[in-house]
Amino acid sequence: MRKSFWLSVLAYLVPTFPLGYFWHLVTFADRYHRLEMYRDDVIIPLGLASMVIQALVFAWAYPRLFPSTRMPWQRGAFGFACIFGVMAWSFAVLPVAAKYRMTSVQDFMVLETAFTVLQFAVVSPLIALAHRLGEGKSAAAVSA
Repeated sequence: MRKSFWLSVLAYLVPTFPLGYFWHLVTFADRYHRLEMYRDDVIIPLGLASMVIQALVFAWAYPRLFPSTRMPWQRGAFGFACIFGVMAWSFAVLPVAAKYRMTSVQDFMVLETAFTVLQFAVVSPLIALAHRLGEGKSAAAVSA
C-alpha cells in the first residue's frame, strides 16, 4: 500500500474518533439522552470498527475519484465532502430517523446533520492533503 493510503486512513480516523466521542458522549450527551434512543452502555469498539472500515474505503476511493494529478487538492476535498458527506448523511441520519424510536426526529436530524457537516468539513481537506503529500508533492504544490 502507498504512503498516501495510510496517511489518508489516519486523516480520517484521528479527527473522527475524538470528534464523534466528544460530540455524542460529552458535548451533546444530554440532548442525545433526551432523545431516548441510545443505549446506556454505548459499545465504543463497534463505533471504532465502523470508523476503521470507513477510513479504509475512503482512502481507497479518494485517489480513484479525485486524482491529484488532474485537480487541485481543494477541489478534491470539496468533491469528497459533497459526495461522501451526503452519502454518510444518507446512511447515518435518514434511516435512523425513519426506523428508531426517539422523542424528536427533528432534534436528532439537526444534531446528526450538524455532526456530519462538521466531520466532513474537517476530514475532507485532511484526506485530500494526505493524498497530495503522500504522493510526494512539495509543500509549494500543496498550497497551490
